[in-house]
Amino acid sequence: MDSEQQPETSQSDGMDPARANAMHVALGQPADFTTGSALPPFFHQLYFWEPQPAAALGRDGHPMVGGLIPDMGLPRRMWAAGRLAFHAPLRAGIPATRSSICENAQAKQGRSGPLAFVTLRHEVHQEGVHCLTEWQDLVYREDSAPDAVKPTPMMARTDEESCREVSFSSTLLFRYSALTFNGHRIHYDLDYARDVEGYGGLVVHGPLLAQLLMLMAQEELGPLSSFDFRATSALMHHETAMLCRKGRDLWVRGTDGRQCMSARA
Repeated sequence: MDSEQQPETSQSDGMDPARANAMHVALGQPADFTTGSALPPFFHQLYFWEPQPAAALGRDGHPMVGGLIPDMGLPRRMWAAGRLAFHAPLRAGIPATRSSICENAQAKQGRSGPLAFVTLRHEVHQEGVHCLTEWQDLVYREDSAPDAVKPTPMMARTDEESCREVSFSSTLLFRYSALTFNGHRIHYDLDYARDVEGYGGLVVHGPLLAQLLMLMAQEELGPLSSFDFRATSALMHHETAMLCRKGRDLWVRGTDGRQCMSARA
């Protein structure tokens, strides 16, 4: 796909400190953001909402494709990976602008059937300063057959230097969906997640796992200049997980030892 020929969208947001405070409280942290406060890495996910009327949503609760994201004819959507370059801190309460473009869209044949890979690029500016660049890698696929054999998950490393146990209530998933304006039903509609998409429970948001790894990395390593992450296995809301780090490598390990996400700070 030639990105120069693709539509570009632009949005502005006032970066309300109340939204960052709500997120901090949801994660068990104090509500201490005021106008001018530097936001933690990845908190821009709380802003630049794209509200659509119900008629413009797909069955999964996400906006229908066909605008910025081309329609590849496949119903299931997953956020597979992300890359971020942090150039300057974003600050609460100061208007910012995000420009977005579809950088790549490709259809491929996978072992489980047809797949589509879409890469979006977002750039965020605040007061004339380029604060961050983000790439989102999305995967679209067909519905799985009821009798389809699930792939064997990759097992996670066990050589971490630091490790933190985390759990996810349905309330936390609902709050994160609300704060990021994410309507994907796999995160809050158990019947849909189980009966339509074949998951064993509500799915913990990949970006929420990435958010926790970024906060861990910043706390233990210092300010981040970049962060890459890749989802490798879905984590269910009833599972306990471990956030792990060795050097600049980070990962999420599920209860059964499988790798749910890998990352590099």
